[in-house]
Amino acid sequence: MTSRPGPNASAPTAPDERDSIVRMYAVTDGRTRARHRLSLHTVVGPGRRSPRELAEESSRIVGLCRQRRRPLVELAGTLGLHVTAVTVLVSDLIDAGALTVPVPDACSGGSDLQKLQALSAGLKRRWPNAKAG
Repeated sequence: MTSRPGPNASAPTAPDERDSIVRMYAVTDGRTRARHRLSLHTVVGPGRRSPRELAEESSRIVGLCRQRRRPLVELAGTLGLHVTAVTVLVSDLIDAGALTVPVPDACSGGSDLQKLQALSAGLKRRWPNAKAG
């Protein structure tokens, strides 16, 4: 007769999951919160300074952002790291001046009304029979 674990028994953690948690802990020095409020969609670009000694992951983040501006979620996916780890690293790199969060110039993009009208026109072209609900 084999015994089955009860409903309160916790399943053992998979080796890959444990490795991922340990790696995230090592990459961020155990930190789970970034100093800056950054969302998944925050776009970061290269900063003015180039720190000399960076950890491998931080160096890869800076390298990717030098190619082009990228959102945090894309950096996490490309590097194969948890978003929390990337957020902590990016926050550190912003503090070091290696990355920046570009702010769009309000004068260059036209008015908000023009943007909304352009968006509306594009949506109407894409879905001409759609109705607002």
